[in-house]
Order: sequence, then C-alpha cells, then structure tokens
Amino acid sequence: MEPKLSFKTINFYKKKLFWIFVGTIFFVLFYFLGIVPVMEYISNSKEEISLKRKALLKYEEYLQNRKTIEDELKQILSQFEDIQKRFIPGETPQIGSANLQEMIKRLSEKNGIAIRSFRTLEPKEVLSFKRISIHIEFNPTNSVLNLAQFLYDIEHYERELFISEMDLMVLNPRSPNNIQGSLVISGFIKGDQMKDKEKKGRG
Repeated sequence: MEPKLSFKTINFYKKKLFWIFVGTIFFVLFYFLGIVPVMEYISNSKEEISLKRKALLKYEEYLQNRKTIEDELKQILSQFEDIQKRFIPGETPQIGSANLQEMIKRLSEKNGIAIRSFRTLEPKEVLSFKRISIHIEFNPTNSVLNLAQFLYDIEHYERELFISEMDLMVLNPRSPNNIQGSLVISGFIKGDQMKDKEKKGRG
C-alpha cells in the first residue's frame, strides 16, 4: 500500500522551497549589492593609492633634487653677475666705445706706448651682448718689454678686453726692437635683448 502525503507534509515542503528561494534571492542581492561594490571600491582604492604613492615618490624626488637645482641656479646667476661686472660700462655702443678708448689710453700711457690714431669699428651682436672694437695705430717703440707689457695689461684688464687683431712690423731688421703696428681691441657691453630682459624683470 503506497504512503499518502498529508496536507501538513505538502505545506512543509512548500515552506521549505519558499525559504530556499528567498534565501537564494537574498544571497544574490547581497552579493551584487553588497560584496561586488565593496570589491570594486577596494580595487579602485588600491589603484588610487598606487597612483598617489607614485605621485608622492615623484614629489619626494623633486624635493631631493630641488636644493641641487637651486644651488646650480645660484651658481649660474653668480657667474653671470661676475661676467656683467666685466662688461665695459655704457648703455650705448657710442658711450661704451668712448669708455674703451679711455681705458686703452690709460694703459698705453702707463707703458709708454704712443698711440697716433683711434678708429671706432661697427659694433656686432654676439648672443645677448654687443661687441665693440677700436682699431689703434701706435708709433714705433724701442722697447719690446713695454709693448709686451701693454699687450699683457690689455688681456688681463679688470674689464673683459681682448686683442682680436694684431699687425706688428719691424721697421729695421738691424734694429728688431724698433716696432710699430696696429691692434684691434675689443670688449663687450649689454645687448638689446639683455636690456629688455632686465626691464621685464624690474617690471
């Protein structure tokens, strides 16, 4: 004789299936609404932390190199200021050339070199500077030592002077100390670009 299911047994199975279904739905909802967002949040947080860590490392590297960069910049500015101090004073090539001529006169008188002519040459732009030059001719001198000292004083003057051209001539081979000739002596003044930068810096 086959066993018969009672109403209570059927009702029990229905309730069991119902709660299994509810539990499954609850688990699915909990997984997608709770666990998945948390996992995504953790993943995004890890990426954000990684990016911030990289940014901090770069900033730390910058801070470590900053002092070195600032020291190098100060050194460059100091060298540039030293170079500027050696420029020939004068806001224009005409004033600079007049000052250069006075310097040459003083050095020639100091060393007993008689200059018979001065000629100002056309200024030339060199980077941010202007090179001014003066062509001089000097009378015959009997002292090679005086001439050598004159040339030395030009090259080692407190301002940045240099001899860009030199033409010496011995008048009498039997008297090699008797020398005359010409020189082109040059120096630098501030160029227009440098003046504009200084004006902008002051502004």
